Amino acid sequence: MSENNKSSFVNDRLVPLFGKIAGSRHLIALRDGMTLAVPMIIIGSVFMIIAQFPIQGYQTFMLNTFGKNWATIVQYPTNASFHVMGLIAVIGISYNMAKSYKVDPISASIVSMSAWLLTIPLNTDKAGALWVPLTQLDSAGLFTALLIGLFITDLYVFMVHRNWTIKMPESVPPAVSNSFAALVPGAIILVLIWLLRLVVEATPMGSIPNVISFVLAKPLGLLSNTLPGALVAEFLICLLWIFGIHGANVVSGVMSPIWLSAMSQNAHAVSAGKAIPNIVTSQFFDNFIHMGGSGATLGLAFMIAFVSRSAEFKTLGKLIIGPAIFNINEPIVFGLPIVMNYRMAIPFILAPLTNVVTTYVAMSTGLVAKTMGVMVPWTTPPIISGYLATGHLSGAVMQIVNIVLDGAIYYFFFKALDRDKVKEEKTFAAKEAAAAAQTAKA
Repeated sequence: MSENNKSSFVNDRLVPLFGKIAGSRHLIALRDGMTLAVPMIIIGSVFMIIAQFPIQGYQTFMLNTFGKNWATIVQYPTNASFHVMGLIAVIGISYNMAKSYKVDPISASIVSMSAWLLTIPLNTDKAGALWVPLTQLDSAGLFTALLIGLFITDLYVFMVHRNWTIKMPESVPPAVSNSFAALVPGAIILVLIWLLRLVVEATPMGSIPNVISFVLAKPLGLLSNTLPGALVAEFLICLLWIFGIHGANVVSGVMSPIWLSAMSQNAHAVSAGKAIPNIVTSQFFDNFIHMGGSGATLGLAFMIAFVSRSAEFKTLGKLIIGPAIFNINEPIVFGLPIVMNYRMAIPFILAPLTNVVTTYVAMSTGLVAKTMGVMVPWTTPPIISGYLATGHLSGAVMQIVNIVLDGAIYYFFFKALDRDKVKEEKTFAAKEAAAAAQTAKA
């Protein structure tokens, strides 16, 4: 296949295909719905950091001062924010799905939330009262929330579009009209989920969350928490970016429930004083792989800003270095550019894959502490984020090592690009000078 045919295949087939995937209704709803949980996760993480700050004297103080366990007390807000991500996710996903269909999103999200709560097995206390276990509102119920938010909303929209609703007079306020419109679809959905629950409870699985975990969550979780799984996810992120598609949005739209669930399991382990179980989490990618943004371009940004000889690159460097420190690299991706620039494709893919290997091996061997389950915002500059994510200086050191390796990978590719750009600028300057001289003679 010739170069022109390859380029045509990429532009005519692959780019539209991945663009369609990235713009699919379900993927967008999943991404935006999960994003809704991020602020509360960050808020809960702040209280978790306060309770679990990695200094021995401080931890002793928090565990027993004035006869109280202040670590537990400080984490009350964590339980009400970080540990209800499943509840927030089902509402957010359903809301965005219904909104995309132009159906009342509030009513749809309330019905989905009720359907999700109906799937949760209740616990009974000594007095015989029923209560919902907090873990089911968190990572344990996240996959069920994901499926309910997507597909129960589809069913709700199907019924609304076919007018399986109670119509109210036009004089009735919209809020009242919408609530009655949800009555029939909501009742049908809850009856269906209730019957499904009764059927599942009669099987060895015992509950709907157990079925979801057995069929979907555990296999995907096992794959995602492996080195090969992390490498495949990162490769896809970078490959899509090269074609101008936001790879992180596409891949994380599918994988973020798994990575957030792993993060939550780590947080529970830290709170319980147990060994941290998972390596591959949201923080693994945000804070150790994507330093400078997708493609691990922080080292490249420093080279553009301080090592380049090209006048164009020097100007670009002044513009990109600030955002790059906060892991925003669209100015590099589109300004250098990296998109559709096959000369930079190799380091753009190789650098983050190297980070995956070095970080995974370092954490699995105990050289570097695993992430604690604290949601460190992805815009937090490296070194700071490495320490906060792991609660250990080894996290910051790991980031420094990765940045140096990334810079070494990008160096020769960038220097070749820089040399060519300098030649272009000299050739252009010579032509300009010749044209000016010609004009002067005339």
